[in-house]
Amino acid sequence: MVTVEDVREVARDLPRSYEVVVRGRIKFRVGQIVYVAFSRDEQLMGFGFPKSERDYLVQTDPETFMLPEGGDMRFNWVVARMDRLDRDEMPGYVIDAWSMCVPKFLSRPYRADV
Repeated sequence: MVTVEDVREVARDLPRSYEVVVRGRIKFRVGQIVYVAFSRDEQLMGFGFPKSERDYLVQTDPETFMLPEGGDMRFNWVVARMDRLDRDEMPGYVIDAWSMCVPKFLSRPYRADV
Protein backbone atom coordinates (compact mmCIF):
# COMPACT_ATOMS: atom_id res chain seq x y z
CA MET A 1 0.00 0.00 0.00
CA VAL A 2 1.22 3.48 -0.88
CA THR A 3 1.18 5.97 1.99
CA VAL A 4 1.25 9.75 2.21
CA GLU A 5 4.84 9.45 3.46
CA ASP A 6 5.78 7.56 0.27
CA VAL A 7 4.35 10.38 -1.83
CA ARG A 8 6.00 12.98 0.41
CA GLU A 9 9.40 11.38 -0.24
CA VAL A 10 8.92 11.86 -3.98
CA ALA A 11 7.39 15.36 -3.82
CA ARG A 12 9.73 16.94 -1.28
CA ASP A 13 12.68 17.12 -3.68
CA LEU A 14 10.78 18.43 -6.70
CA PRO A 15 11.64 22.06 -7.51
CA ARG A 16 9.00 24.63 -6.51
CA SER A 17 6.89 21.93 -4.80
CA TYR A 18 5.58 22.43 -1.29
CA GLU A 19 3.12 20.76 1.06
CA VAL A 20 0.09 22.41 2.66
CA VAL A 21 -2.84 21.29 4.78
CA VAL A 22 -6.17 22.77 3.70
CA ARG A 23 -9.29 21.92 5.72
CA GLY A 24 -7.60 18.81 7.08
CA ARG A 25 -6.42 17.58 3.67
CA ILE A 26 -2.77 17.24 2.68
CA LYS A 27 -1.99 18.80 -0.68
CA PHE A 28 1.14 19.34 -2.73
CA ARG A 29 1.39 22.51 -4.78
CA VAL A 30 3.47 24.47 -7.19
CA GLY A 31 2.55 28.09 -6.56
CA GLN A 32 -1.22 27.99 -6.12
CA ILE A 33 -1.68 24.96 -8.39
CA VAL A 34 -2.45 21.69 -6.59
CA TYR A 35 -0.92 18.69 -8.31
CA VAL A 36 -1.58 16.02 -5.63
CA ALA A 37 -4.27 16.00 -2.92
CA PHE A 38 -5.38 13.37 -0.42
CA SER A 39 -8.78 12.69 1.06
CA ARG A 40 -9.09 13.46 4.78
CA ASP A 41 -8.80 9.75 5.62
CA GLU A 42 -5.81 9.43 3.25
CA GLN A 43 -7.48 6.54 1.40
CA LEU A 44 -7.70 8.43 -1.91
CA MET A 45 -5.09 10.43 -3.81
CA GLY A 46 -6.15 12.84 -6.52
CA PHE A 47 -3.47 13.99 -8.94
CA GLY A 48 -2.99 15.96 -12.10
CA PHE A 49 -3.54 13.86 -15.19
CA PRO A 50 -4.40 14.82 -18.78
CA LYS A 51 -8.16 14.88 -19.39
CA SER A 52 -7.64 13.27 -22.78
CA GLU A 53 -6.10 10.16 -21.19
CA ARG A 54 -7.96 9.71 -17.92
CA ASP A 55 -10.89 7.68 -19.30
CA TYR A 56 -8.38 5.20 -20.68
CA LEU A 57 -6.55 5.01 -17.32
CA VAL A 58 -9.78 4.44 -15.40
CA GLN A 59 -11.05 1.81 -17.87
CA THR A 60 -7.69 0.01 -17.80
CA ASP A 61 -7.72 -0.40 -13.99
CA PRO A 62 -11.08 0.59 -12.46
CA GLU A 63 -10.17 -1.09 -9.16
CA THR A 64 -7.37 1.46 -8.68
CA PHE A 65 -8.42 4.60 -10.57
CA MET A 66 -11.64 6.58 -10.76
CA LEU A 67 -12.84 9.82 -12.27
CA PRO A 68 -13.04 12.87 -10.02
CA GLU A 69 -16.41 13.90 -8.64
CA GLY A 70 -18.59 16.78 -9.74
CA GLY A 71 -16.84 20.03 -10.47
CA ASP A 72 -13.39 18.45 -10.49
CA MET A 73 -14.18 16.86 -13.87
CA ARG A 74 -13.31 20.19 -15.49
CA PHE A 75 -9.71 19.88 -14.30
CA ASN A 76 -6.86 17.66 -15.49
CA TRP A 77 -7.45 15.32 -12.55
CA VAL A 78 -7.92 11.65 -11.68
CA VAL A 79 -8.25 9.80 -8.35
CA ALA A 80 -6.47 6.65 -7.14
CA ARG A 81 -7.26 4.32 -4.25
CA MET A 82 -4.14 4.29 -2.09
CA ASP A 83 -4.46 0.63 -1.10
CA ARG A 84 -4.51 -0.42 -4.77
CA LEU A 85 -1.90 1.98 -6.14
CA ASP A 86 1.31 0.30 -7.22
CA ARG A 87 4.29 1.51 -5.17
CA ASP A 88 6.61 1.35 -8.19
CA GLU A 89 4.25 3.34 -10.45
CA MET A 90 3.34 6.04 -7.90
CA PRO A 91 6.49 8.17 -8.39
CA GLY A 92 5.73 8.40 -12.10
CA TYR A 93 2.20 9.66 -11.46
CA VAL A 94 3.40 12.23 -8.92
CA ILE A 95 6.24 13.48 -11.13
CA ASP A 96 3.99 13.66 -14.19
CA ALA A 97 1.38 15.63 -12.21
CA TRP A 98 4.08 18.01 -10.95
CA SER A 99 5.54 18.41 -14.43
CA MET A 100 2.17 19.70 -15.68
CA CYS A 101 2.63 22.68 -13.31
CA VAL A 102 6.23 23.72 -13.92
CA PRO A 103 8.19 24.96 -16.93
CA LYS A 104 9.58 22.24 -19.17
CA PHE A 105 13.19 23.13 -18.34
CA LEU A 106 12.51 22.24 -14.70
CA SER A 107 10.70 18.97 -15.37
CA ARG A 108 12.95 17.68 -18.16
CA PRO A 109 15.52 16.00 -15.84
CA TYR A 110 12.72 14.14 -14.00
CA ARG A 111 10.75 12.94 -17.01
CA ALA A 112 11.20 9.43 -18.36
CA ASP A 113 9.69 10.29 -21.76
CA VAL A 114 12.28 12.93 -22.65
